[in-house]
Amino acid sequence: MMDTLLPEIDVKATKRVVEAALEKYRVLLLTQNEEELPKVTATYSFVPPSNTNAFHSSTEDVAIRNISHEQARSKYLKRMVMAVNRLGYWERAILIQRYMLQDDVFDYQVYNDLNFSERKYYRLKEKAFIKLALSLRIEVYKEGDDE
Repeated sequence: MMDTLLPEIDVKATKRVVEAALEKYRVLLLTQNEEELPKVTATYSFVPPSNTNAFHSSTEDVAIRNISHEQARSKYLKRMVMAVNRLGYWERAILIQRYMLQDDVFDYQVYNDLNFSERKYYRLKEKAFIKLALSLRIEVYKEGDDE
């Protein structure tokens, strides 16, 4: 069985790391230009803005290359968008509504909006956190396990 091959994930610590990463995403989103913000589609997927096959115009590319902070922010935002888009539909819906939009909402608002029971919501949210952590490679393992 695969469980014996993988070290055990510390769920509580991993959830804290993922929440911190999502909060960083929200803060960085505030500093992003309006036209560069990802749009949320009806299927709870992010679509990066693009008028051509490139994500940025050539002018934006030059500016990003010259300013390391801008480059790091853009890379982080794209990495988060790609990782969230890899999740299942309901997992994406939960994370996007709860953490990735500019409006601050509470868990109870999200599970009511999605017509979930509180128990189902938190079960899916935890599953989404673990999958997101694994995708971003920020999971935390329990002490004593070799990584």
